[in-house]
Formats: sequence, structure tokens, C-alpha cells
Amino acid sequence: MKALYLERIDGPESVVVAEVDTPVPGPGEVRIALRAASINHRELFITHGQYPGMTVPITLGCDGAGVVDMIGEGVTGVREGDEVVLYPARNWGPNRHAPAADFGLLGMPFAGTIAEYICVPVDNLAPKPAFMSFEEAGAMPLTALTSWRALMFKGRLEAGETLLISGVGGGVATFGLAFAVAKGANVYVTGENQDVIDRAVAMGAKGGLLYTDPDWRKQVGKLTGGIDVVLDGAPSPSFANYVRAINPGARIVIYGSTAGNEIKFNATDIFLKSASIVGSQVGDPQDFKEMLAFAEQHAIKPVIEATYPLAQAKEALLHLRDQHKFGKVVVTM
Repeated sequence: MKALYLERIDGPESVVVAEVDTPVPGPGEVRIALRAASINHRELFITHGQYPGMTVPITLGCDGAGVVDMIGEGVTGVREGDEVVLYPARNWGPNRHAPAADFGLLGMPFAGTIAEYICVPVDNLAPKPAFMSFEEAGAMPLTALTSWRALMFKGRLEAGETLLISGVGGGVATFGLAFAVAKGANVYVTGENQDVIDRAVAMGAKGGLLYTDPDWRKQVGKLTGGIDVVLDGAPSPSFANYVRAINPGARIVIYGSTAGNEIKFNATDIFLKSASIVGSQVGDPQDFKEMLAFAEQHAIKPVIEATYPLAQAKEALLHLRDQHKFGKVVVTM
């Protein structure tokens, strides 16, 4: 089969679309003939070796949707031809608050989805929402799940609360906007340019600020009227700009460190507001089911910025690095 393959760690230019062995499902597994997958910044980090416990070679990608193609021994409740979307990880474990030690994502350390076929445990399957195309379903798993868990499980977002999304345009932030608007929250965003903010407003945001404006910290409190929940994947440059605008009892949910690991703040900004700083990563299988059900209930689809065939999967990865502005980059098989 063909797959987007990483054989050496030397940046995104080092990936290739290669012929690799077609997998065969083991006991408890099914094989999926993938129809679509999507590219995440995680794949870029992996090509630079910026991922714990890396081993190569590896097939990249953790998002995928397709059709059940082969069924392994002992599997029940699924048939060949079923249209499915894949939970993007394995081995979360029983603790809803944090994953087990052997938890990992597809595409590192487990075989990935940017390929013609993948074998996964049957428990990784969820029915593809009927109102979505394969391309739309294949763009959902990692970023939609991460956003859902951060907002609903960790952030405990409620209707009528005010949410600030830092750095709208990426997958997690864009899904967060859609979920929060459907939930009935008042959503404000920061973005790198006015076009990104205008697109967020068109999706239901109440307003936004340019994070490139050095004075945005002076405007955020007046614009929002006070923040109950923050969704932030790049807190290093942004945290100090919004922390003075949080309401008592606010929840600041951090799901990434795209712009650096260090955050500086005054302890009084947190404890005098009885605020919480909460870490969140991916999500468990229950989060995945709840996210898909909410998306189906509210007809929420991903924003797709660009689509590439598998033969051009390397170009899709470079698009994410060089051209990405708003939404998901999808690869079709």
C-alpha cells in the first residue's frame, strides 16, 4: 500500500509517499480502507524529532475515516463495508482525568492514518456521522477531540459564559469556536490578522483582537466584559495579556505550547480570583463519543482549508507549514 512515511528525522522535506506492507488485522482488530485523513502540526513536530519516545520508520497521521475492509479474529459488532471514523489513540486506560503510561497516538508510536489501510482495535471505531463526507469526518478526530475535552470536561464551559480563544485559525481553536457557539457561550478570539478574526465572527464569535497588536492586553477586558474560560494552545506569549481580564472562578485551559514552554505570571492574578490553570491533552473514548454526538446534534462540520490526494501528502504537510491560515488540511485516498 501507499503511505506517508518518515524514515529519517530531518524536517518535513524528508517525508515520502512510499510503498509499504499492507497490514493484516490481528485478534480484536479490524482493517480500515481509509478514504481521508488530515494533517496536524503534530506531524511537523515529529519530522523534527520533537516528540517523546520517537522511533522511525513510521507511517504518519492520527486522523482518519474510511470503510471496514477486513475483520480480525474475535471481533463482533462490526461488518465489512461499515463507514467509520477513528479514535486517534490507543490505551487511554480507566482514569478519565489522565491517560495511562502506555497511552499513545496513531502516527507515533502506533502506525498512522495517512495511508491506504490501517489496522486498529475494534474499540477505536465510531460510526461516521451520516451528514459528513469522508473528508469532513477524516478532519475531525484529534483537534475536535482535543477541543471538546478542553472546553467541556476540563473547562466545564456553560451556556452564557464568556470564552476567550487564543489564536483562532488552527484546528483545535476553530473546533472550539464551533462547539462553544453551539453550546450558547459568548466567544471572543485573538488572531494574527483581521481576515482570520472576520472569519471567526462569521462563525459566531462576538469579536476579536489582533495578538500582533502589543496593546491588546489593554483592550481584552473592555471587549469581553470579563472572561470565564480561556482556550489556549500557545500560552507563552498570550497568558500575561489576558490574565488580568479573567473573572472570579475562571478556568484557563492549556492544551499546547506552540510558541514556547515558559509562562510568567503573578500568583495573585490566580489565587485572588479563585481561578484554575488546567492542562488538557487529547481526550478519552468517552469524550470522543460525546464530541461526535454533539457535532451530529448541531450539524457541526470542520472548516477545510485545502485538500490533497495521497500522492501529494508531502505537499499537504508543507502547506500546513507554509500557507495555513484557517481550518484543516485534508489528504484523500
